[in-house]
Amino acid sequence: MENEKYVCPPSLSLTLDNLIRKRLHNPIKIFGKYIHEGMTIIYIGCGPGFFIEAFAQLTGNNGRVIAADLQEKMLEKVRRKIKGKNYENRIIFHKCGKDKVGIDIKADFVNAFFMVHEVPSSSNLINEIYSILNKNGIFFYSEPKVHVSKKEFNNTVSLAENAGFKIIDRPKIHISRSAVFVKE
Repeated sequence: MENEKYVCPPSLSLTLDNLIRKRLHNPIKIFGKYIHEGMTIIYIGCGPGFFIEAFAQLTGNNGRVIAADLQEKMLEKVRRKIKGKNYENRIIFHKCGKDKVGIDIKADFVNAFFMVHEVPSSSNLINEIYSILNKNGIFFYSEPKVHVSKKEFNNTVSLAENAGFKIIDRPKIHISRSAVFVKE
């Protein structure tokens, strides 16, 4: 996964976390019906941490958020972003390996927002997500329409279904294709 073809340069992180994007991708509206107090969330490909504050808010004082990224520079951006915040102690940082996420903590929710298209094997990633999730855990998958065709997106949805996920929702999100799955 460390192949430069698959990595968003940290210099572009401002395009991933800004006020315009907050209007397009309001995290509370997008995730509020799926995330609840006390959950453990894995935020794969967290980049500069666009959703980190909302995830911490939605999981409450008893929840935790694992910010996972391949790039240490992105994880550093998140560390700086949350420094001194009242939820700082509930954020766990994890640097992904070249070919796998590599987390052995079980989760209730896994977010893969605008990042599956960047990994060399989406099939391996989805199988790993399946193994990470608790029973009845939620896998939230979204891709930008500009980078991922409808056919490519549907192929990944099929991979998730073949891995054992059941699709439960197809939320409408600006400039995106999205699917929400449950692990039964």
